[in-house]
Amino acid sequence: MAQDQQASQTPDPVLAAFRKSIDNIDAALIHILAERFRITQAVGEYKAKVTLPPADPDREARQIARLRKLSEEADLDPEFSEKFLRFIIDEVIRHHERAAAG
Repeated sequence: MAQDQQASQTPDPVLAAFRKSIDNIDAALIHILAERFRITQAVGEYKAKVTLPPADPDREARQIARLRKLSEEADLDPEFSEKFLRFIIDEVIRHHERAAAG
C-alpha cells in the first residue's frame, strides 16, 4: 500500500502532459463558447428590435445537419455533437426570448 501511495504522489510526466493539453483545450472551449454567446446575444437583441421570432427551426435543422456531417468527418460521434449543439441552441433561444420580452 505504501508503494501505491508513493506512486500516486509521484507525478507521471506523460499523464501530466496529456492533462495540460486537456486543460488548454478546455480553456479554449470556454473562450469560444463565450464569444459565441456574445454574438448570439447581439442576434437576440437584433431579432427583438426588428420583431423576428426568437427561434428559427429551419436554421437550427440546417446547423444540426451541417455539424453532424462535420462530426462524422472528424470521427466524432454525431449523436453527441447533436446533443451538444441542441443544448447550446436551447440556451440561445432562452436568451432570445428574454430579449424579446424585455
